[in-house]
Amino acid sequence: MALQPSLKPMIIAGNYDAPHTLDIFLDYVCPFSAKLSRTIDTVLKPWLDKGGKYHGRVKLIMRLQVQPWHSSSTFTHEAGIAVARVSPEHFWAYSRKLFANQDDFFDIPTSTLTPLQIREKLAGLAEGLIPDNKVDEFKELLKLKSTPNDGVAVTDDLKYTIKFSRQNGIHVSPTVLWDGLVANEISSSWGETDWSKFLAEKVKLL
Repeated sequence: MALQPSLKPMIIAGNYDAPHTLDIFLDYVCPFSAKLSRTIDTVLKPWLDKGGKYHGRVKLIMRLQVQPWHSSSTFTHEAGIAVARVSPEHFWAYSRKLFANQDDFFDIPTSTLTPLQIREKLAGLAEGLIPDNKVDEFKELLKLKSTPNDGVAVTDDLKYTIKFSRQNGIHVSPTVLWDGLVANEISSSWGETDWSKFLAEKVKLL
């Protein structure tokens, strides 16, 4: 599947030129996405990264799935993109931290916060994770532009991710594509056994 160059850090496992692709659409404020993110960490990344059984055969792309019925979804995904921009090697670590703290960004906890306050909370999660000299740059990317309705510095990348989901008919998270086609059988509840069977059927090892 295509990937805009600025979003290359979202290849979170495997090699860029791997022949097979897992696209996993996740929303930072979706509990089912958080559940699958843990499986990515414990099962998929060890298999796809260097030394793993499927290294060089499969790459995994995290696709940002903004779901507007979660009121802070846009803000959290802007923050993920901002980390990918200023400290790409920390994109997945920041994503996992967002998932681990997603309760703080649910509708009720954020209902009395302004957008600026939500972005400050997101910056707080980045502090101590990304290099200190990158924190201010991260915050700058999330500052509103001087024009009334043009968003922030990462809005164009956010638009790309939303348009990509829409044109591919992705409606909910998590949704998984295998080599560009929706794999409806995959569930956030899948564990090592399920994924092992799936990959064994899909990938022919040399």
